[in-house]
Amino acid sequence: MDVSVLSGQPVPAVVQSEQVRLAPFARLPVLAIAGATGVLLLAVGGRFGYFGDELYFLASGKYHPAWGYADNPWLLPQLARLLDLLTPGSVVGLRLLPMVLAVAGTVLTALIAREFGGRARAQTMAAAAYVASPQLLGAGHLLMTCTVDPFCWVLVSWLVARWVRIRDDRLLLYAGLATAVAMQAKFLIVVFWLGLAVGTFVSGPRELWRRPMLWLGGAITVLVTVPTLVWEADNGWPYLLMGKAVADQVNQAWGGRLAIVPLALLTAGLFVGAALVIHGCYCLLRAAELRAYRLFGWACVVVTVVFVVSAGRYYYVAGLYPVLFAASATRIERQSPARWWRWIPTWPVYALSALLALYLALPLRPGDGFSGFALADFLPNSSIGWPELADAAAAAYRTLPPDQRTHTVVIGDTYWQASALDVFGRTDGLPGAYGPERGYWYMGRPPADTSQVLYVGGTQAGIGEFFGSVRQVGAVQLADVGAEAPNQGVPIWLCADPRAPWAQLWDRMHRP
Repeated sequence: MDVSVLSGQPVPAVVQSEQVRLAPFARLPVLAIAGATGVLLLAVGGRFGYFGDELYFLASGKYHPAWGYADNPWLLPQLARLLDLLTPGSVVGLRLLPMVLAVAGTVLTALIAREFGGRARAQTMAAAAYVASPQLLGAGHLLMTCTVDPFCWVLVSWLVARWVRIRDDRLLLYAGLATAVAMQAKFLIVVFWLGLAVGTFVSGPRELWRRPMLWLGGAITVLVTVPTLVWEADNGWPYLLMGKAVADQVNQAWGGRLAIVPLALLTAGLFVGAALVIHGCYCLLRAAELRAYRLFGWACVVVTVVFVVSAGRYYYVAGLYPVLFAASATRIERQSPARWWRWIPTWPVYALSALLALYLALPLRPGDGFSGFALADFLPNSSIGWPELADAAAAAYRTLPPDQRTHTVVIGDTYWQASALDVFGRTDGLPGAYGPERGYWYMGRPPADTSQVLYVGGTQAGIGEFFGSVRQVGAVQLADVGAEAPNQGVPIWLCADPRAPWAQLWDRMHRP
């Protein structure tokens, strides 16, 4: 009997959809794709060494634990510390979690397609698009904020999509818990929820916001984020300064706001990913069979506009890719694309897209195989030579007379260099490192009686603004690596005669 007859009220189509049996989970192809991805990521996990941000998280967690940092909350540093405790000094061990999240994200993408009504082909297409995306595949190789944060977006998307279909409010509580985790890695998921809020008010279901479980999840999120917010308030809200620094970087070095969308499409995957992102957004906003899930289409629009206007980094939108892949794949399964782009969602093009993703995102080339293409070289550029940098600094430090070492500190010019000095240098006789850049500046300034600085990186002219005496005492030499590597030839300076007391000098040296 029709439920509306018993209740006397019309039943929304979305509630009636509970009575529609979902297609079976495409277990074999989806798990095969996810498993192969996991094996590949594990196989290349030890290439090149730690990435610069991984060193930063590791140094922060081991030597500078706090509830917050200038550029991220506390979760990533503590995860890095835990993984290093379980697998001491292992690059592969540090990257086990990213690998697991990439495998899980692949499966969740297929499950979102299933919630949208997709059968085996749609689920498989969506999962394959995930691993053919350079951004999502690369996030599975490195422990970074863009590893944990997009995964939480995918998990929230699946939970909300499932709630739309079955109205089990426990799913909203789980979405709140996933949001609470995301907020300990990055605050970007707030923008995603803003987009979902706009979507529900424009196209429904508005009752989402009348569910107590959603607000309970929100309260838990706020509660567990309070310690980080207190740290931010105590330190002058450096996260806001970081937002301005990101906008300056985007405008000066990444092509400005107009480049954000093209770069986001490029890293979604050529050719498949970009096509499915555009098509998926259109389908979520227009396709009749996806009407119940319009909120995701509006969320895509809102999130993109917010990050373009604020000059955010292009990969901030990466958490949207899976839901767009799923929507597009579901539509393609039901209705073939127009003739002019029908060739794109085919397995030969998927294979080509996957090969491009492997080249751009994973360290499959020789260690000295720089291509000259900045996007492809970014990973090796940022992962080679960190132990050698610390060794060179330690060698220079050992040449100092013992009585001078007592009043000499070590400073890394960039937060990556300071992190390398902390992670590798302490076991080689170096004292704890300081750094004037980003989060390292907040980790403390040199003691007031410091008379000399062993300064790694930077230029003589730049450092000379803060010290009366600056002379080079060494340089980093990398064997069997070309001059393209940024750590090749990094100078090491011995600086004396600070131009102001350290309390004042440290403020002047600060670079957000």
